[in-house]
Amino acid sequence: VELSCIIKSTVTPVPRIEWKKIRNGETSYVYFDNKMQGDFATRAEILSRTSLVIKNTTRMDTATYRCEVAAPSDTKTIDEINIQLTVQ
Repeated sequence: VELSCIIKSTVTPVPRIEWKKIRNGETSYVYFDNKMQGDFATRAEILSRTSLVIKNTTRMDTATYRCEVAAPSDTKTIDEINIQLTVQ
């Protein structure tokens, strides 16, 4: 599955991008400090700097995924998007 976090415009040369997983009220890192975290390290990757690709998804991956972008040089310095993923 591919989850996309599209950045429309930024003047910050390299904005900081983080992906988080929110499930049952618990938040955990998926992509932080430029690397995959936890079990995502072996089955996920970042494409085009912003899209999260999760391989071999299972029902345990059903959650809300949050993409957070920090661009300190921009007018809007931080923004986020939530994507609900449901694996049948």
